[in-house]
Amino acid sequence: MMIVHAAKPLFAWDCLEDSPSLRSIKHLLQSLPDAKLLRSLRAARGKGRNDYPVHVLWGVVILRVALRHLTTEATLAELLRNEGLRRLIGIESESGVPKKWNISRFEDVLGREPHRRLLKELFDGLIRRLGVAVADLGRDAAGDSTALSARRKGEGAAQEEIDEGLPQATGGRKEYKDDQGNVTKAFEWFGFKIHLLVDVKHEVVLGYEITDTKAGDGEMLPTVLEQAEANLPANRIETLAYDKAADSQEVHQVLSGKGITPLIQIRALWEAEPERMLPGHDGTSNVVYKEDGTIYCYDKVSDPPLQHKMAYIGHEPERGTLKYRCPAMHEGWDCPMAKICNAGKSYGKTVRVDRRLDPRRFPSLPRATKKFERMYKGRTAVERVNSRLKVFWGVDDGNVRGSRRFVAQVGVVLAVHAAFATLLASAPRREGTMGKLKLSPIAEALRAKVTAENSETSVAH
Repeated sequence: MMIVHAAKPLFAWDCLEDSPSLRSIKHLLQSLPDAKLLRSLRAARGKGRNDYPVHVLWGVVILRVALRHLTTEATLAELLRNEGLRRLIGIESESGVPKKWNISRFEDVLGREPHRRLLKELFDGLIRRLGVAVADLGRDAAGDSTALSARRKGEGAAQEEIDEGLPQATGGRKEYKDDQGNVTKAFEWFGFKIHLLVDVKHEVVLGYEITDTKAGDGEMLPTVLEQAEANLPANRIETLAYDKAADSQEVHQVLSGKGITPLIQIRALWEAEPERMLPGHDGTSNVVYKEDGTIYCYDKVSDPPLQHKMAYIGHEPERGTLKYRCPAMHEGWDCPMAKICNAGKSYGKTVRVDRRLDPRRFPSLPRATKKFERMYKGRTAVERVNSRLKVFWGVDDGNVRGSRRFVAQVGVVLAVHAAFATLLASAPRREGTMGKLKLSPIAEALRAKVTAENSETSVAH
């Protein structure tokens, strides 16, 4: 059983056991709402041979991820020598341990419909359970995609998977550019992309989608966002951080329509002009904006004219505008232009920018603010989650052939990730001595929910 110190975060990922105990594995298996999936797999098998029951094969694929084994063979070898582990997944003797080809065939079946959908629903159910228990889960989200290596089947077998709507492994290339647009580094791979939306604070995956390497991040963001919203209470997501790959009018319009504050850096597309006049301002105005939406005013009295960044006052949701004021009045310094700009105005010159003019350029939280810079750093949570999925649980195996098996293995990894998140949130907290343990209200709620679901499953059987 995992015991976490009271001072640790709710999801203390650094407290996961390097070699999970039998008790931790037992709790992990109990936390998985897999009854519907197992019934579907048993129904698909029908009255055929049952040398290795479905729940045994399912237990093996879960154990491979949970025990961090690099290969299926290593998992099966541990089952052969560990009687206690065998019994946890319903294997009575060494002869009941399946062979590696049994697992390969099982993964191929798991990647077919309706099992593929039920595997995704298993993950969704775990996140919904956490979303109800943890009040701030998903409030601040971040998204990104990462490369996953895999191999492709031959043309005939690949066509069957294409007919099922599965993406195929393809060659991908990602370029990293500097501020001038020059390529500084390039990365190539053969396989897939996984698009993630994660919670910034808790580093829990809220939704995911697997595509070929050609699918764009901005193209897939609305789909993954819809999944995450379905897994959380209504209107839970307040901010969403993403890199420039999601910088498009379509993405900003989607986020604006949902009332989600975008934290997305803008792509540099203006080549000829460094600044433009605000719509509604003529040549006599001293207010301009730059490509990232930052508002500036000019002191035209000085020679040469001086440019100052206007003071951002706030977002006005009722008006749909961003409010700016004279920086000299707001910050308390003298400006030669003050008598002209601020005449008869107690707060100085005020400029309101209608966000509907360009939601991409004028997000509800301007990019030039310290709050934007601070919250945008939360995007690194996705990189830590990606690393955990690859290094801890081997999602980037590279040796998996075929889309069915690949989608099944990724689905299992994400299910184990969500199950471990449940265990961490429901783990007892150590206060002072080892003998003094305490369950938080969240832990009590999660344990009660898991117990109730397991009881319902037992009654159904």
